[in-house]
Amino acid sequence: MYDVAIVGAGPAGLTSAIYTCRYGLKTIVFEDPTNPSQLSLAPKIENYPGFEGSGLDLVSKMREQAEKFGAEIRVERVVDLSKGNGFFEIVTDENRYRAKALILATGGKHRELGVEGEREFVGRGVSYCAVCDGFFFKGKKVLVVGGGNSALSEALYLHDIGCDVTIVHRRDKFRGEKLLQDRVFQSGIKVIWNSVVERIVGEERVKKVVLRNVKTNEVFEIDVDGVFIAIGLEPNTDLAKRLGVELDERGYVKVDRYQRTNVEGVFACGDCCDNPLKQVVTACGDGAIAGYSAYRYVSQSE
Repeated sequence: MYDVAIVGAGPAGLTSAIYTCRYGLKTIVFEDPTNPSQLSLAPKIENYPGFEGSGLDLVSKMREQAEKFGAEIRVERVVDLSKGNGFFEIVTDENRYRAKALILATGGKHRELGVEGEREFVGRGVSYCAVCDGFFFKGKKVLVVGGGNSALSEALYLHDIGCDVTIVHRRDKFRGEKLLQDRVFQSGIKVIWNSVVERIVGEERVKKVVLRNVKTNEVFEIDVDGVFIAIGLEPNTDLAKRLGVELDERGYVKVDRYQRTNVEGVFACGDCCDNPLKQVVTACGDGAIAGYSAYRYVSQSE
């Protein structure tokens, strides 16, 4: 029996673990090997106070700190959650556990375009992670889809490792930070404005992408070797649904200012909640509050 079980080992979950352990709670954290934290995939972090470097370095430091304070981290995928008489049961692909309180820090999953050829060519030219797959496209033509921070960061990373990069964005201006926009423009990365992907075409691998201008409806093709899709995240809330946790109209976990859900003893933090600024620093803030609230819940229950 653990005091607190935390599902998710990204910045929100690890911050929760640091706080619950410092409050003296026996804490276990589950890290899903099939769904790594988005932070670990970020090529460069510059807006987390006091740190500059890769996302993997930052999340590794958070993990070390959580373990130093006593968090038990298991690399196991949680497949089911249920509420018993005064405890929660956590079923993973390897074991079963019990905990008095539960913190959901399940993050998000990559949003898909939903176009013809996308799923067919995943791993054969279609990717959602430049850090993971960019190496295979050095010296080749790649298309980055999106206009936010993630897309601009991915484009810059791919450009820096030697890819011939083009960005396609459905609007006539980017949504990302001005600093990133300036770097993209200074780098000479090509941009196709006001256009969307209609379909991805190839044989064994991606060969070209069919685009459509949203203003003129002109359909045109460009030859590419790879397509990197960076259009945001969808909340990963399948486990929350199993517990009867209430979601909002967009599928995010609904929480109050203490990160409490509608299910007593269940708290949520990070990208699975509808925080308007999905950044590392806000995920950590959510996690700290969730850890404190879990401590209050466990101590009051006793």
